[in-house]
Amino acid sequence: MAERSDVVPSPRNPLTRAWGAVWHPTAASMRFLALLGVIGNAGIIATGGAVRVTKSGLGCPDWPKCTGDSLVPTAHPDHSAVNMAIEFGNRMLTFLVLAIGVAVFVAALRLRPRRRDLLLLASAQPASVFAQAIVGGIVVLTKLHPASVGVHFLVSPALLIFCVALWVRAGEGDGPVRALVGQGVRRLTLALVGVTALLMVAGTVVTGTGPHAGDAESRRWGFNIEDVARVHSAIAWLTVALTVVLLVVLRRTGAPAALQRRAVELFAIEMAQGVIGYVQYFTGVPAVLVVLHMLGSAIMWIAALRLVFATRDRGPLATATPAPETLEASRPEAPQPA
Repeated sequence: MAERSDVVPSPRNPLTRAWGAVWHPTAASMRFLALLGVIGNAGIIATGGAVRVTKSGLGCPDWPKCTGDSLVPTAHPDHSAVNMAIEFGNRMLTFLVLAIGVAVFVAALRLRPRRRDLLLLASAQPASVFAQAIVGGIVVLTKLHPASVGVHFLVSPALLIFCVALWVRAGEGDGPVRALVGQGVRRLTLALVGVTALLMVAGTVVTGTGPHAGDAESRRWGFNIEDVARVHSAIAWLTVALTVVLLVVLRRTGAPAALQRRAVELFAIEMAQGVIGYVQYFTGVPAVLVVLHMLGSAIMWIAALRLVFATRDRGPLATATPAPETLEASRPEAPQPA
């Protein structure tokens, strides 16, 4: 029996559903794709940490190719197969994050009614991934100089600003911004975000000074590790103190419950980060804890950004309509004469 060419793929097919979410987006699918962008960019921070702690930063000694004339890992006398696989795997994950970024942009472009701010936020994702790839090449070409490695890490938190903003905005309306708290509370949340950013910058200096710089022969900062660790710890305690002050102020002023939950979430993440940080300091900085600490920094940054967005409201989300092609395809065919 000949196969029918007019059979419509089952909507339960994952590939079909994924294609539909991108090409015929709804408000819900747009927000889901934005969430994937947040997860992907947080995940690549953790895999970058894995590259560093396994000394695989120069597993692929060339860029954009891995070794010599080969795009993929090949036998190399100076680099083990494991290190090459780890570094190459991290490079491949960049392409996955890029694919998510392109999907998010296409979905924002196809969303009806089109929302200009979503499109602008979505366009930043693939563009930033390309920038990240260029910085990654500089990291390899400079043989893991701590300055370039630090910038390579910090590009991801910068990109997460756009990712989180898109995730939040995709789930709310386009009405005028309505403040849910006073200006003092708003400034306090912004100060908390600024201190959190400073904490991550200090963390890159600690890592660039310590034993996990990506390769046994790579250059380190010439600081005393205990001194930079103390500075990092002081900024961490300042972050916690600001969060506690914010929690008290939100409680006393009767701030919205959702905003208070965001502050509690941030405080809990800070406590977990503190435990990991002190344990790794007193146990010789084990590799597993370094990766967990880097992933925790990404999660903490996301929580801080969500906290800021929770201080205001943009009204309910309007119902999105499918793209014109979708409406045309969904119309029933006229009955054919017998």
